[in-house]
Amino acid sequence: MDRLRTIHTVEDIADEYRDTPIGWLLQYHNLIRNYETYTNARLLIGMCMDHRKHLNIPDNFAYIIRTGGANLRYSEFKVSYAIAVGGVQHIALIGHTHCGMVNLMARRAAFIDGLVTNAGWDRDFAEEHFNNYAPMFEIGNEIDFVLSETKRLRQRYPRVQVAPLLYRVEDNRLYVITEV
Repeated sequence: MDRLRTIHTVEDIADEYRDTPIGWLLQYHNLIRNYETYTNARLLIGMCMDHRKHLNIPDNFAYIIRTGGANLRYSEFKVSYAIAVGGVQHIALIGHTHCGMVNLMARRAAFIDGLVTNAGWDRDFAEEHFNNYAPMFEIGNEIDFVLSETKRLRQRYPRVQVAPLLYRVEDNRLYVITEV
């Protein structure tokens, strides 16, 4: 966690983000900045589907794509739409602590049992489903994944600013992941 930059004041936000929608996101969420009125999204937020995270942002401020592990690899058309049609020039990629997509293989039995019990699936079908999809969604650790996905998105969309962030479930705050 020593790779996380804490945001307690506006001055804690790096110059590259401070006067951008990414900086405004950090201010809205962590610093309780007064909401402005937006008619168009200024930002695309890619974040995990986890139920423990809630962002403090004004209405119409951002497109939000929620997917397991904040993995946007399989949502790229939606990312492209937000950029091409929505006109956003900034992406905040937000991973979070204690993500269920980390060490997903260790949850294999619970996943399969849950589909059999809760969804009424056949066990063989549930096993095949897990085996086919888990490798696509396993993310390793949260920080390294967000950094690698940030790099991928920057290469794919070179004119769009992409910021790697982490939401700490322990304190409900956003942190900037420092890049080395």
